[in-house]
Amino acid sequence: MALSKRWVSRSRCRIIALVPGLVPISIAPQGSWEKAIQHDLHGRVAHLLATAILRGDYAPESILPREAALMETFGVSRTVLREALRTLTSKGLIESRPRVGTRVRPKRAWNLLDVDVLDWYSRVAEPMAFALKLQEMREMIEPYAAGLAAASHTDDTFRALALAHAAMIAARNVDEWVRADLQFHLSVLIACSNELLIPLGTLIERTLEAQLRLNAKRADVFNASLAEHTAVFEAIRDRDAAAARAAMAGLLGVTRARIEA
Repeated sequence: MALSKRWVSRSRCRIIALVPGLVPISIAPQGSWEKAIQHDLHGRVAHLLATAILRGDYAPESILPREAALMETFGVSRTVLREALRTLTSKGLIESRPRVGTRVRPKRAWNLLDVDVLDWYSRVAEPMAFALKLQEMREMIEPYAAGLAAASHTDDTFRALALAHAAMIAARNVDEWVRADLQFHLSVLIACSNELLIPLGTLIERTLEAQLRLNAKRADVFNASLAEHTAVFEAIRDRDAAAARAAMAGLLGVTRARIEA
């Protein structure tokens, strides 16, 4: 991939446009904020390079350009670049080999169960294909989680679910609905009381919010699935695990139909 570079001077700051379609990096001058600036820079470089890898600009098994070339391309120091490369190494996207260089790892090694990687991937993957993969994941997890929530919720975890459900009822527009809908599904995972399932909510939160927003906009009215959510809520409230599983499966069936429409 040939990355273009363009410098623009604005007072004491420099702005570099690295990859078409991505937000340029703003490089502030040295000073008391140097460490914070470097941290922000390495995060942005990691984002840009990861996005290029996930998009296929650098194919799996290919060798990245040498450090000097990447430093020139991104307009950053060796320290910033190496920190960005360490970040991508920790996320399974690349690996360094002596006398070979930095290699893009095979797709099977990518840690897509990482909040950042999943978010980056969702932005470059084919939208329909990604939506269906996320939907498959939800269909495997959420009905079972709803059943566990019915059997295991506490007063506190049910209160959070009830507040989310009430917010869905009160929602007056798409934004309010999506916020409440997201909290509803996250609250179900928390209420299931399984420490291994609960973190999945944090993992998919960003991508799930985007999917919920798309579904709300595709529906005839933004709150078209309120009845299905209410069925899930009431089954969990009544501690009816079988009904909760069935209700969540039904709700996700509505979601799938909207995705595939």
